[in-house]
Amino acid sequence: MSGLIIPRYLSRELLMTLGAVSAVLLAIIMSGRFIKYLAQAAQGLLDPGVLLQIMLYRVPSFLELILPLGLFLGILLAYGRLYLDSEMTVLAATGMSPQRLAVYTLVPAIPVAALVAWMSLGLAPQGIRLVEQLLNEQKALTEFDTLVPGRFQTMKDGSRVTYVEDLTDDRTELSRVFISEKQMSRDGGKERGIAVLVAEGGRQEVQADGSRYLILQNGYRYDGNPGEADYRVIRYDTYGVLLARPAVSSEINEREAIPTSELIGSDQPRHQAELQWRLSLPLLVFVVAVLAVPLARANPRQGRFLKLLPAILLYMAYLATLIAVRGELDKGKIPMLIGLWWVHGVFLLIGLGLLFWEPLRLQLARRRAERSLNHG
Repeated sequence: MSGLIIPRYLSRELLMTLGAVSAVLLAIIMSGRFIKYLAQAAQGLLDPGVLLQIMLYRVPSFLELILPLGLFLGILLAYGRLYLDSEMTVLAATGMSPQRLAVYTLVPAIPVAALVAWMSLGLAPQGIRLVEQLLNEQKALTEFDTLVPGRFQTMKDGSRVTYVEDLTDDRTELSRVFISEKQMSRDGGKERGIAVLVAEGGRQEVQADGSRYLILQNGYRYDGNPGEADYRVIRYDTYGVLLARPAVSSEINEREAIPTSELIGSDQPRHQAELQWRLSLPLLVFVVAVLAVPLARANPRQGRFLKLLPAILLYMAYLATLIAVRGELDKGKIPMLIGLWWVHGVFLLIGLGLLFWEPLRLQLARRRAERSLNHG
């Protein structure tokens, strides 16, 4: 039982740091993505009510990349602190070799890899499919469906500004309407002026072909150019405005939403490359664990963060190489049999080399010192 104390202690320190680092990284990434979606909602391109759903569905696809990086940084920070506090020196005096430390590190890496595999093979594709479904539903909405009372809303191309003072809960009736729209020439290349519509109220009307119109009631239309006195005023009882469908931008790749079960039986290069990518993410966890153990070795005189930047650059090189090779797999320039596996092999060898180099260097230095003493 006493032999489990050290592995449990190391695992606890590592997992606590992993949790803290991953939480910070997830908050940063989700904040940036939420701001992007929030900007689309402010433009009337997204229903604000679906923002929380979209973010929750994207969490697995964020975590599948955050967790390997969180484990890597967690090892660097946790073990770096142990080196600075001389705890690693005490462990080394009790027979803790770097190789044994790496083995102990792989123990907490196993549940992390299992969680990443669950994300990459199951939850992430499912979440992306749900996000894609929500975005497709948003693309079917019109400007009328995304109106917010008391707010001036601009269409994405800037051609129309809409304002309503009040809107019923079922979004069928609106009151106090203001619409400003640029008038373009027939070829679409030159602006001919601005048309301003004001009305006491309005309603939405759906035609047989699926197109929707905003039917305004009891209002005025003003046509002219800003700054010029030559303008035209038309009073109307009923006026129809075609409602354009907002174009919701999406960075989602369609193949990312394909279930893993369909990728396994596919012979398309892009699908096979996607399958190898999903399988590579849990494998990435074990490789970065081996890489991080020797990189976490810190000298109290040098400080805790001296090796942090080179280690992060090595991790970025690893991930960038995987992404680049994935692109070559898509194009069929690399055989699928070789695939992404050689990248993991190269960086695993780098990790093993770093892991065995320091003990080998110390052993060689010790032998040189013994020889010099014997000759002396």
